[in-house]
Amino acid sequence: MIVHLVDGTYELYRHFYGQRRFNGGKDRPFAAAAGVLHTILEMIEQGATHIGVATDHVIESFRNELWPGYKTGDGIDPVLWSQFHALEEALTAMGIAVWPMVEFEADDALASAALKAVADKKVEKVCIWTPDKDLAQCVRGSRVVQIDRKSKTIRDAAGVREKYGVMPELIPDFLALVGDSADGYPGIEGIGRVRAARLLDRYGPLEQFPVDVLGSRTTLALQFKTLATLRTDAPTIRKVSDLAWQGPSTKLEGIARDFGDARLVERSAKAAKRA
Repeated sequence: MIVHLVDGTYELYRHFYGQRRFNGGKDRPFAAAAGVLHTILEMIEQGATHIGVATDHVIESFRNELWPGYKTGDGIDPVLWSQFHALEEALTAMGIAVWPMVEFEADDALASAALKAVADKKVEKVCIWTPDKDLAQCVRGSRVVQIDRKSKTIRDAAGVREKYGVMPELIPDFLALVGDSADGYPGIEGIGRVRAARLLDRYGPLEQFPVDVLGSRTTLALQFKTLATLRTDAPTIRKVSDLAWQGPSTKLEGIARDFGDARLVERSAKAAKRA
């Protein structure tokens, strides 16, 4: 059994801005959400049987209390923002396990579900579908891998080290040093990717750094590490069988009408028959 865990927030952004390159700024109300559903259906058509999708139901999380500059929902395009709840409802109607995060982030949900899935001996592999560097910390050997749909890259532990210069378990330390502009924290001034990787390769995690390496900046680095470390206690699945796709419910028909995309019902029905 292969488990597929999808970053629904990333997929919604991907479809929304991908469509904008061709629609001349005339956004259809639910076109991006429909695009995500078609992406999931494509995965099912290609053989995926166990799928979970995580979304940021609320952009802010507990991390905003830890760092004032952490990312917020400010500046999100209203048309894009209006599709988050619609996507979550549509995924549920299509029979897909979806985790809308409120106190946590979608990344935390993916990390939590991956940890539970990999603990099941029946699971051969866990595929985390997102290019987000935060999720690289969840990669384990070749059993938990990260897939970047856009670049068509499958990254195992060796791939993570090749890209970042450190093994997956040191990704939070790496991000603490170099920062993450997307998440809104700067890292430690004067430390770039190469130096960060060298320091971590030499000393291990930040807690093991000699005092004189970071000096007074040690406390700040550890704070950034807390921001970068994904939680694995977010509410997701109780057991892997919760991810088994059983086909759509009748609610999908009404949602497809609202979306203006009748193909969703037809494609889901065909996929369910094959499954």
